[in-house]
Amino acid sequence: MNEQQNQMLANFRVEVPSWGFSRSGTRFHAFAIPGEARTLSERIADAGLVQQLTGAVSAVALHIPWDETSDYQALKEQVEETGLQVGAINPNLFQEELYRFGSLASSDPAARELAVSHCLECVEIMRLTESKGLSIWLPDGSNYPGQMDFAAAFGRMVESLQAIYEGMDDDQTMLIEYKFFEPAFYHTVLSDWGTAVLAAQEVGPNAKILVDLGHHPMGTNIEAIVALVSKFGRLGGFHFNARKYADDDLTTGSLNPYELFLIFVELNKFYDLSQQPGEICLVLDQSHNVKCKVEATVQSVTNLQLMYAKSLLVDYDKLRAAQEAQDVVACEEILKGAFDTDTRPWLQEIKRQQGLPEEPLQYFRTSGLKERRIEARR
Repeated sequence: MNEQQNQMLANFRVEVPSWGFSRSGTRFHAFAIPGEARTLSERIADAGLVQQLTGAVSAVALHIPWDETSDYQALKEQVEETGLQVGAINPNLFQEELYRFGSLASSDPAARELAVSHCLECVEIMRLTESKGLSIWLPDGSNYPGQMDFAAAFGRMVESLQAIYEGMDDDQTMLIEYKFFEPAFYHTVLSDWGTAVLAAQEVGPNAKILVDLGHHPMGTNIEAIVALVSKFGRLGGFHFNARKYADDDLTTGSLNPYELFLIFVELNKFYDLSQQPGEICLVLDQSHNVKCKVEATVQSVTNLQLMYAKSLLVDYDKLRAAQEAQDVVACEEILKGAFDTDTRPWLQEIKRQQGLPEEPLQYFRTSGLKERRIEARR
């Protein structure tokens, strides 16, 4: 590893979600987990704790109204006291009675007006907290054939997004997230990356798409999506997680680390990920229903660091030469050679130089930090 690679790994950062530290569950039940955050202040404190343990957190992403407060200046100051910034602001477009048949794409003008107004409220929160990303996940769709006019719904959604975009500042980015199903099981208005890119192109240059690793049918080549969308300047960010069957929101890197590595390989061709906040927004988006929240987040951050480190070991010049020579075996071996390298000692040395625990998860579990946190929140 050369000095540039060391510096890039040392500087790698990711946003963590406030909602990842509070109680969550499935549609069956939400189990209490000792030490989980109960308030916004405790969620911010936990984000800061993960930063203290890993040194790889840039910001804490917020969800409105779950993180609503009467004083956003005080909230910003509290976040900055932990060494972090306020990250992306996520509007809630799925928990109002008016949204039964949709929000930004609804045929009901009152529902659309409520949804647009809420998003503009979030834009104002961005100004107060100096956040630069508005992260929109739209659950609109239909459950039965004939329930919704596909083209008309898309048009209404675009008009709503344009109204929100016009209320944003030039240095703010709209992140448009897609999902192929749930809660709409027949048709979703923003169902895939192509639909999201079409919407972004209609809205404006600062409208980009957000790729959630759990929001794809099984077998989807996400790294190819990343390359194409990046090539045309429309990739805005990531929601990192993992899934076995659908949107399981599992710990990042827990199921398919090779896919995660290949995604980083493509990202490195277009972006310097060591500059965070940077051109794209990297965020964890996970639901830890049976794990300790801090431990699961530390696992995810560490897995991202390890896969990013592996991607830095790829010899891109040799890879391009092998691709142009149509040497399929060489291409694969170049990638596998980097992936098979154990980057844990490298990451441990970086942490040692930064004065951080070499094994952050073990340190949290054995230093008394975990027990004190649990006791303080009984």
